Amino acid sequence: MKRLDIFGALKKDMDIIERELYRSIEGDDPQLTETSLHLLKAGGKRLRPVFVLMGGKFGDYDVHKLKYVAVPLELIHSASLVHDDVIDDADTRRGKPTVKSKWDNRVAMYTGDYIYGKALMLTTNLENPEIHRILAKSMVEMSIGEMEQIRDFFNTDQDVRRYLLRIRRKTSLLIAVSCQLGALAANAERNIANSMYRFGYNVGMAFQIQDDLLDLCGTEKQIGKPPGSDMRQGNITLPVIYALQDHKIRKPLLEEIERIHSLNGQCDVGKAVSLIKESSGIAQSEALADRYISKALDALETLPDIKTKKQLKDIAHFVTKRSY
Repeated sequence: MKRLDIFGALKKDMDIIERELYRSIEGDDPQLTETSLHLLKAGGKRLRPVFVLMGGKFGDYDVHKLKYVAVPLELIHSASLVHDDVIDDADTRRGKPTVKSKWDNRVAMYTGDYIYGKALMLTTNLENPEIHRILAKSMVEMSIGEMEQIRDFFNTDQDVRRYLLRIRRKTSLLIAVSCQLGALAANAERNIANSMYRFGYNVGMAFQIQDDLLDLCGTEKQIGKPPGSDMRQGNITLPVIYALQDHKIRKPLLEEIERIHSLNGQCDVGKAVSLIKESSGIAQSEALADRYISKALDALETLPDIKTKKQLKDIAHFVTKRSY
């Protein structure tokens, strides 16, 4: 995402958030500071802080208050990525070495825990107990989503509903909460915070589906890791679930998945990816992502007609236009 193309008006405030992100993880232990900085320097879209700021535009906007929501949410997201990389045995993220690969699994796990702790410390600057409850519940739900994903590695019997519940917990919820808490922290009206939550939830669902499509259809340069990485790790994503429902594809695809599983993912997955592309799985996944975007746009209809509303619409359209 070219952040400045869509969020040019937020550049100054996003620079404040970026500086606060780096400041928040410095100091306590040299190695934990080093590993945390390594993670933050790998970059990222910073979607969650952007959504916090945009939610705040519907209330009493103050970046120096909103940063105590925006920074913790990005830290929580970053910490989850460190743990993901250990679970997935991933050597790269966004084209750069993971904490796990540059150091080791133990250091990576402690780094994730450290970043979670830093996130919680920052939120103590906010007095609204509802914000704390929402953040805590989100972290619990994310942990459940992680466990569900581990249990479903190489599980070819899972259905679409199970997949959607998992990505709701792993991805969509934190984006929804970012939109909601930005509004709440800015003292926006309750109905606005609720609409922002619905917008973020549906955008988050579409975003994750598109990520799963990119993993199969994108290039290594686009996604920062070899295509088919989800398949190697045993992560059965939506296009795969749909492809397995295609009776012409099901048997050979099952055989390929079993082969990949037996080799612990240390093999070529090109044939499996080709089979999925031959099925209707890609088109069905794209259609479902489009339906979530339509729901996200519907959620915006009740919001005041300010510039931010148009920017949110642009984001929703962008999510479904990420090329592969």
